[in-house]
Amino acid sequence: MEHQEQEMYEHYQFHADPGQKPLRIDRFLVVRIENASRNKIQEAAQAGFILVNETPVKPNYKVKPGDEVRVMMSQPPREIEIIPEDIPLDIVHEDESLIVVNKPAGLVVHPGYGNYTGTLVNALAYHFRDLPMFKDNTDPRPGLIHRIDKNTSGLLVIAKTETAKVKLAAQFADHTSQRTYQAIIWGSPKTEEGTITGHIGRSLKNRKVMTVFPEGEYGKHAVTHYKVLQHYDYVSLIECKLETGRTHQIRAHMKHIGHPIFNDNEYGGDRILKGTTFTKYKQFVRNCFQVCPRQALHAKTLGFKHPESGEMMCFNSDLPHDMSQLLERWTNYLQNRINK
Repeated sequence: MEHQEQEMYEHYQFHADPGQKPLRIDRFLVVRIENASRNKIQEAAQAGFILVNETPVKPNYKVKPGDEVRVMMSQPPREIEIIPEDIPLDIVHEDESLIVVNKPAGLVVHPGYGNYTGTLVNALAYHFRDLPMFKDNTDPRPGLIHRIDKNTSGLLVIAKTETAKVKLAAQFADHTSQRTYQAIIWGSPKTEEGTITGHIGRSLKNRKVMTVFPEGEYGKHAVTHYKVLQHYDYVSLIECKLETGRTHQIRAHMKHIGHPIFNDNEYGGDRILKGTTFTKYKQFVRNCFQVCPRQALHAKTLGFKHPESGEMMCFNSDLPHDMSQLLERWTNYLQNRINK
């Protein structure tokens, strides 16, 4: 049989930082490629699909400063076609340059692994089907400046023009935009106000979650400022201001200081972490989990300079019903304890 050369397609490309410490290629890539396991990366390396400086390497290759790492495969990367879908949008503000929406919990922001339809981007593609930016149905993130997790609710700004996208993206990159979140956490922090600093990167044990690396050996620099707004004995309502915007930043940082977000099933908040051992209390908490069946985190305020006028735009959204109901439950529980 005549040998046919197999065409290779580039799926990922990374450049090792000048300060990169020697690190196995499989460990280097597992924190950079979403939804990839070390086993899959090792298999790709064994098959000759991982190149460093244009040369195939084995899984035990140690990445060095300045290395160019490329992941090549025999099939082209999956192209995600954006299908416009008539999904209702909670529009807070809209003009010729941008739109601000209040995203409900449960709505994924953009298509990706496991979520190719039913996302906010599919809704935007329908809403803006006549705008040039949203006519390219192969761009999975048209107009997106930032994102929030599927089960986090709250405010997002989306650009409607390329100029607006560039100018807004610069504000988020320079940390001149203003964002505050409110969260219900387990327990009470040692101080009423504080700052959490610690690099955040993908967990080496579980690719679906992020981990804080306080020594900075992995991940990216991340800073979260928090303030306690109200204590409810075993839980607290806090406000968080982001100095950086890393994936799962608040969720990972709060777990790191021992106060996971209430009912956050990926960061340990879906267990009873504070309180009594009484059966009635346990049932009360289980009922609370049903009232707010997701992490109790809401992107409450958003501020930025308008990309055209330069005017400061500030938006605020009320806590969604599930979080408000959760706080009401804890208020009543606390009041009942006082009255006994």
